[in-house]
Amino acid sequence: MNHEFFPDAAPGRTGQISTSQPVASTTVTRESLEALLGGATTPPSFEDCVFDMADLSRLDLSGCHFTRCTLVEASFFGAQLNGTRWRSCRGRQADFGAADLHDATFRACDLNNTSWRRAKLASVSFSESKLTGATFENAATLGLQFSECLLIGADLRGVSFRKATLAQLDFSDADLGGADFRDAVFNGGSLRDASLKNARFAGADLRDADLGGLRLTDAAQFRGATISHAQAALLMEELGLRVA
Repeated sequence: MNHEFFPDAAPGRTGQISTSQPVASTTVTRESLEALLGGATTPPSFEDCVFDMADLSRLDLSGCHFTRCTLVEASFFGAQLNGTRWRSCRGRQADFGAADLHDATFRACDLNNTSWRRAKLASVSFSESKLTGATFENAATLGLQFSECLLIGADLRGVSFRKATLAQLDFSDADLGGADFRDAVFNGGSLRDASLKNARFAGADLRDADLGGLRLTDAAQFRGATISHAQAALLMEELGLRVA
């Protein structure tokens, strides 16, 4: 047994392993992680660990904490990740497809080009995170929350933001086809050049959002929404109309 990897394992000890101290500054493989999970009494925490390219699909990591870890191109496909906490992690192109992440939180993470296809994202929170190019195709998103996130070019088709307060979300160039923004309040953020086919904005307050790049075919999607006088003038210009 590697006692540096399992910090609380006493020499010669067998059976369960205490994980009161975090696993720190090591490269984690599927084999070493399975060994840790198999003897742990509580969900382990990881600090400054490397999970890059690891195949962690279908593992039960419920309740684990990850701080300043790298997850580049790691696979969490079908994994149990409910109640996990992720802070300041970097996970470019990681795969969370079909994983169960209910009640998970991500804060200050770089998750560009990640996949969340068919993931269970009930009551998941993303804050101060980068999700440029991420895809949420067919994900279960009841209670999903974003705050101060970059969602540039993300695939958010069909996601519901109904009645949500959206703080500084950049949806520029995102695919928001069929998304539900009814009665949502935009506190800053951008919808510039986003694809809005069949998106719904009735009752939404868009006065603080960047609506640049709106096309004539998109105008109908905003029926029933509230915009400012300045936005109205800008939209007229975008649609090729002059206000005399």
